[in-house]
Amino acid sequence: MTRNSSTETNGQDRNAWLTGFTPQAEIWNGRLAMIGFVAYVLWDLAGASVLRDVLHLLPR
Repeated sequence: MTRNSSTETNGQDRNAWLTGFTPQAEIWNGRLAMIGFVAYVLWDLAGASVLRDVLHLLPR
């Protein structure tokens, strides 16, 4: 029985920095998007919300 390693995708290391339409690029894209989202939420909680001020979502 052949077993794939959890660290490999398409026979390559899934943490490799590959560009183009590869599974590794999509993994990094998701990671960076999560970092950006958390950074924005922290920025918003600190009181410097541009999006909330522009869209008038919540009263001050």
